[in-house]
Amino acid sequence: MYNYRRRKTIEVNIGNTPLGGENPIRIQSMTNTSTLDTPASVEQCVAIIEAGAHYVRLTAQGIREAENLANIRQALNDRGYNTPLVADIHFNPHAADVAAENVEKVRINPGNFVDRIKTFQQYNYTDEEYAVELQRIRERFIPFINICKEHHTAIRIGVNHGSLSDRIMSRYGDTPQGMVESCLEFLRVCRDENFSDVVISIKASNTVVMVETVRRLIEAMDAEDMHFPLHLGVTEAGDSEDGRIKSAVGIGTLLAQGIGDTIRVSLSEDPQNEVPVAFKLVDYITARAGHAPIDGCRPADYSPIQPQPRATHACGIVGGSHVPVVVGNACGKLTPDFIYVGKQMPQEQPQQRTIVDAAVYAPMENVYPLYNASHIDEMSATKVDIKFVQIDCSEANMELLQRIAGIEGTVIVLTSQHINPVGDCQAVVDRMRVANITLPVIFRATYHEDCAEDLQVKSGADLGALMLDHYGEGLWLENVGSIAAGDCTDYAFGILQAARLRTSKTEYISCPSCGRTLFNLQQTIARVKAATSHLKELKIGIMGCIVNGPGEMADADYGYVGCGPRRIALYKGKTCIERNIPEEEAVEHLIKLIKDNGDWREA
Repeated sequence: MYNYRRRKTIEVNIGNTPLGGENPIRIQSMTNTSTLDTPASVEQCVAIIEAGAHYVRLTAQGIREAENLANIRQALNDRGYNTPLVADIHFNPHAADVAAENVEKVRINPGNFVDRIKTFQQYNYTDEEYAVELQRIRERFIPFINICKEHHTAIRIGVNHGSLSDRIMSRYGDTPQGMVESCLEFLRVCRDENFSDVVISIKASNTVVMVETVRRLIEAMDAEDMHFPLHLGVTEAGDSEDGRIKSAVGIGTLLAQGIGDTIRVSLSEDPQNEVPVAFKLVDYITARAGHAPIDGCRPADYSPIQPQPRATHACGIVGGSHVPVVVGNACGKLTPDFIYVGKQMPQEQPQQRTIVDAAVYAPMENVYPLYNASHIDEMSATKVDIKFVQIDCSEANMELLQRIAGIEGTVIVLTSQHINPVGDCQAVVDRMRVANITLPVIFRATYHEDCAEDLQVKSGADLGALMLDHYGEGLWLENVGSIAAGDCTDYAFGILQAARLRTSKTEYISCPSCGRTLFNLQQTIARVKAATSHLKELKIGIMGCIVNGPGEMADADYGYVGCGPRRIALYKGKTCIERNIPEEEAVEHLIKLIKDNGDWREA
């Protein structure tokens, strides 16, 4: 339960690079060039391949693009590159048929392969009418499977939260269950047709939804004796620090459970930038294989699909009904709830809540002591409402935990030296849950990194997994290296936001761009951020096209979506407010829309 091991899957043949089974976790990315532009697409494929990707995906909107994949494939072969190519299909099953003859894998989206274009309309299907719709899918999908059999082409069944069909939404709602059923409808046809070269992806921009849905899918597949490999990704993760942290939280949580056979880190940047981030994440998690075993027992009420928060009592602002706190060694762009100053006792009353080592603690408002396990007896006499005690997982036996629990106002600061800190910390907190110990827990993680990206990936994967599954009441991220302590504070807030536990800044749901995008997405994101980044209460979607745009932005407050060459549509929630805005005017229109709805404030 707490020990890292890969989930067992069948092997899928994808050109010269098989997936699943005993193969390593594969890395992939996607071009953002027009698939009709052969030279540009080839050059970008080469850049992605040279970065180390095992597969390269290209969009194929129509038959012309699907046919041109053959020219791209041949041009790459002529230059000595035989990395498998994947065609990305939406709305056009005929394009999927053609693409299957030209590339090694074809991704289809169950939400729009046969079903009508999403309108967010509610339809009331009888069981008989619903069965007719399923038969319609079968009749169109089986000919495509036969083409794939003939050409030894693999299929990815790629479900996106943002593009569930109205049919699925009408019966199951906008839910993880609906996403799972959308996938199973197609998987059952593959099984009935004895076609096993199938990969599955089931993605969302909301990390909580993404993780829960993948877990539900595995449970459902196991129940039907299906063991297909999984492609993991957080859609519309964004760019820069936020995109890396959000991807690490979502993908890392599942990788730590041994789930996932290929990943894509979707960043709103040049596609080759995604590859090293993905490798760092995979290498960091898979290094845990064969680690020293972690013993423990899950509580009887534990849900492996959707873990529930542990009951804790409040110590000041920590635990209870409070949002998770951040402890930092310095202020960054954001201010931590507690700042740790070690042995530097403040000379005068600090305005900021301050933690000092217990050895130098002196009673003063807003100053709290940090003890260790060898000084627990001293804690009882301390006149302060919060007493922090740091213990390592290796010493967190039940006797010690019970002693600490008997001291009023105590918060545990939990550390781990294990190569698998996620499992190590989970085992301790579960031990507390079983014993009904309701002390709040703050995870303190120290890294040794000189590269910001490395720290974002590792801390996002570790602390994000713990927080997303509700194991703690706070984070304390620090680093021994060249990265500023204030940046660590900002990353900690970013992890909590990515895990949907605490909002501290504007959230941008932005796609990574592809050949369907008809404007410069990176420049657009920069302009939108420059105008709106002070509106920290809002979620704003910035999407290249309508494939996932309106759906993936379902919980966004406002949306900025490409609807034609250099033309933008603006949304309030799921409702399109204005269409065909010239790109150069769209940010001004977005600001006006936010103001008209009373959500604007000056910076």
